[in-house]
Amino acid sequence: MRIGIPRALYYYRYGALWKTFFSSLGCEVVVSPKTDRAILQSGIHYAIDESCLSAKIYLGHVAWLIGKCDLIFVPRMADMGRDKEFCLKFRALPDVVYNTFRTEDVRLVTCDIAVRGGSSEMKAFAELGKKLGFKKQQVFNAYLLAKQAEQQIQADNTRKLETALAKDDLKVLVSGHAYNIYDDYIGRPVMDAIRANHALPIPSDWVERESAWQSGSELTDTMPWMVNRELAGAAVQLRNKVDGIVLLSSFSCGPDSMTDEIMNRRLKNIPILTMTLDGQDGTAGMETRIESFVDILHLRKDGTVCL
Repeated sequence: MRIGIPRALYYYRYGALWKTFFSSLGCEVVVSPKTDRAILQSGIHYAIDESCLSAKIYLGHVAWLIGKCDLIFVPRMADMGRDKEFCLKFRALPDVVYNTFRTEDVRLVTCDIAVRGGSSEMKAFAELGKKLGFKKQQVFNAYLLAKQAEQQIQADNTRKLETALAKDDLKVLVSGHAYNIYDDYIGRPVMDAIRANHALPIPSDWVERESAWQSGSELTDTMPWMVNRELAGAAVQLRNKVDGIVLLSSFSCGPDSMTDEIMNRRLKNIPILTMTLDGQDGTAGMETRIESFVDILHLRKDGTVCL
């Protein structure tokens, strides 16, 4: 059985979990390639105008997988508990994908994660495995291995953060969803531009998730979106350990627009650059903004300017 996984959205958060789960069950996992212009254009073709850039990219990856696997995995993700909700697009994602590609004989497999509705992650994967025809013990063992793989990624990120903070380099926290930061077409150029200007980019997801979520309450205790609250908490934890913050958002993202505004207003005494990814071909404008921002951070650190 060939299971396709789009390399977009929460693939960058839960990819290790998903791939290990399916491969442990003996499935062949087919991951779509890194985002390029063709995939983005395909997603733009299928998406409605109001979709955020990241959702458009996701549809482009789904389109690439059609005909290359038996089933495409598109989870429905509502929440991970009280005050830990996902953006509504993740709740509707299977419906959006099915209706978008209804004329192309797309075959989906999904699971419903809604802790407040009584469907924990473990229960959702147990039902997913049953749906695919595997025995209960097989599914349970595969889930345990998948969680171990996920925890290993998080442990590696913690070590990366400790190593980065110990360096003397100019440090820039890049605050954004992993699917924006790590996407090769829209996010990697930003990270590369920071490095090119002799600064060390630190992705916000290097901060341990639960710890970041808890710290987010220092900026706001009413934000319903779990991952955005983690972004706020990561900034709270690192604001005195980095030299500046880049807020990286995709065009038309509602939760990010609110989160970025909160951080701009409530994080004091640290330079912040807000950048919106819009999928345009040219990178000159982005590179110029990064260069100017990092130059200011260098001058500030040297004591040449005071902000």
